[in-house]
Amino acid sequence: MDEEEARRQKRTREQDELGTAHRATLLHLEYFDTRGIEDTLPLVEGVLTLDEMYKAKIVPLKNGGEEAPAIFGVTIDTPQSKIQEITKRYSERAESAQFVLISNSGYRAFMNRYNPPKEVVYDDVKIASEGDSATLESVSKNLDEVLPDDVLDYIVDQADRLGASDIHFENQRENVRIRMRIDGTLHPIAHLTKDKYRILMAIIASRSNLSSADENAQSGHILMDIPAQDGAPEHSLNMRVETVPTNFGMDAVLRLFNFDTEMLQLDVLGISDEEKSTLQEIISHPRGMVLTVGPTGSGKSTTLYSILNALNDTSRKILTLEDPVEYSLPGVSQIPVNTDKGHSFADELRAVLRLDPDIIMVGEIRDNDTARTAIQASITGHLVLATFHANSASTAFARLVDMIGVNPIFATAVRLVIGQRLVRRLDDETKQEYEPDDATKNWIRDVLADLPEQEPKPDLDNIKLWKPGQSDANPFGFNGRLVLMEQMVVEENVQAFLRGTIEDVNSSEIEKAARKNGMVTMLQRGVLSALEGKTTIEEVNKVL
Repeated sequence: MDEEEARRQKRTREQDELGTAHRATLLHLEYFDTRGIEDTLPLVEGVLTLDEMYKAKIVPLKNGGEEAPAIFGVTIDTPQSKIQEITKRYSERAESAQFVLISNSGYRAFMNRYNPPKEVVYDDVKIASEGDSATLESVSKNLDEVLPDDVLDYIVDQADRLGASDIHFENQRENVRIRMRIDGTLHPIAHLTKDKYRILMAIIASRSNLSSADENAQSGHILMDIPAQDGAPEHSLNMRVETVPTNFGMDAVLRLFNFDTEMLQLDVLGISDEEKSTLQEIISHPRGMVLTVGPTGSGKSTTLYSILNALNDTSRKILTLEDPVEYSLPGVSQIPVNTDKGHSFADELRAVLRLDPDIIMVGEIRDNDTARTAIQASITGHLVLATFHANSASTAFARLVDMIGVNPIFATAVRLVIGQRLVRRLDDETKQEYEPDDATKNWIRDVLADLPEQEPKPDLDNIKLWKPGQSDANPFGFNGRLVLMEQMVVEENVQAFLRGTIEDVNSSEIEKAARKNGMVTMLQRGVLSALEGKTTIEEVNKVL
């Protein structure tokens, strides 16, 4: 494991422990940091079965005695009913049980000792560069040797190892192509024989409760545990399964959602301190609406879940309406809305308002009815978070005015509109600095000409950019993704469009007003990121 990966894992673990310590305070439990004893503390055998430990996310840490209590490590996912059951079990033996809150990372470390993961015997998948048929053939051959019962687990495990966001199975005339989307870009991985794919499709259908013979498009879910390996901890993946019949067979796409809620933190989003401060100030208020906008795959849901995680404590009732539920958040009531069966977000929203929530997340505002209902909820004492499909924050606000109409009562409802995109982040180990041509320099100066005063100004007299390099470990020169965010704080000059005091409601005028308030646009944020060497100008232009 290289130094950068070790540092990344250390940062992730630190975030996990800080989040757990905070939750322990809210839950009135004692927090216990297991780092330093995870490999040395003697295991307590015979107290709980492996099945109990897995289902209840609990581990025994110390045997009890006449004078000392038995100690159990619980997580934020441990059911209260299990704690009560163990407490009763020990009280009947005239002993006592004590419970301490440990992090998910600590829990996984102990479970890897109680139930060591089986050794991986298959070769790892390698990504083929463009035109690299030899790697495709090699991976396809390896895949053909994987046992039929293991093939789905193997493919998902490899996709997770590579950091893929989805897996595409595409039927062609002779075979089935497998591609994985990594850092937003699709990469060919292998070809699968039709016979092997039929077995794979039957396993996918069985696990996601779908029919492999249905001639209609279908949607399902699979939850899979990924064992610890190569320094990465054990974790769970929630997969959304989409199937559709094509000319040569049933295609399938598996979208992967990492179940590690400790990574859903505002500090991990990768936004600037100023952006984080603005966001925290807005969501500290008990009412109003926050919208995140952008196309599919722009990270809207991750931003909203991170906000929910920051607000999630025992003093607030939080409800979500989602189609489908992508992440499971402990302490949050998440309601799936099946719009395919005639249910609507507006109807469900009116129903959940009767449950007296403090915070509501609406998975997506799709129609006028949902928009008006969400706005009404935000002015009657609720904080409403929602996603919306639009190209930018100003376009979203113009569309919202279009949907709900000019209404002075609604003018103060919307507090913040966030537009965002994801771009590939350059690999710091291989990126190469260069001096752009004069046309590119002039374009950069034009884009950044009217940056807000509070935004640090780059040196536009000595413009340097970066491009991806190559290495055996990383042939593409990118590593992960970076969020480009614009935050339109809805102040009086923007509210005027909703009040009706400005008749010409169009996105360019709204953006002009927002920029006067100090908004940095996504394009400006992208160019600034390129000047800092975080991404490339080409990547920014491709996405925006």
